[in-house]
Amino acid sequence: MGTGYTRAREKIKERSELVPLLRALQKSGNRVVFTNGCFDLIHPGHVRYLEQARTLGDILVVALNSDDSVLRLKGAGRPILSDSHRCEIVGSLRCVDYVTVFSEDTPLQIIEQLWPDVLVKGGDWPIDQIVGRATVEARGGRVVAIDFEEGFSTTSIINRIRGA
Repeated sequence: MGTGYTRAREKIKERSELVPLLRALQKSGNRVVFTNGCFDLIHPGHVRYLEQARTLGDILVVALNSDDSVLRLKGAGRPILSDSHRCEIVGSLRCVDYVTVFSEDTPLQIIEQLWPDVLVKGGDWPIDQIVGRATVEARGGRVVAIDFEEGFSTTSIINRIRGA
């Protein structure tokens, strides 16, 4: 495999690896940005969202829903790509520093463990409904909703492919 593959794989971390790594980075003055999602079938809206999230700090951590979690959230036939493949794709993006997977239905537990300085979600989420908001704000962090990119939707892409 080429070096791009190796670099992407090096960004994929278990939660237990990320906790001390992020604490050390924060201790040295780095601002950690966190976002999460399924990121099934990466499209330009995802890339633009992640690039914008990265501008809000020094380190961007992306937590992906596990395959079981995506199935529970999105229903039968999802995810299209496995969590290992989704991690590899997201990890290949230059703006992403670390990728991890969570199996819970919400990212609250991983947010509580990772202590991000900035929590980011898409603008389709009202700030008061963003899971982990209270946790991040209680630690002095901030929560940001990035404008939703119109015209990009994994579900609509899947429906178009399936002829629905």
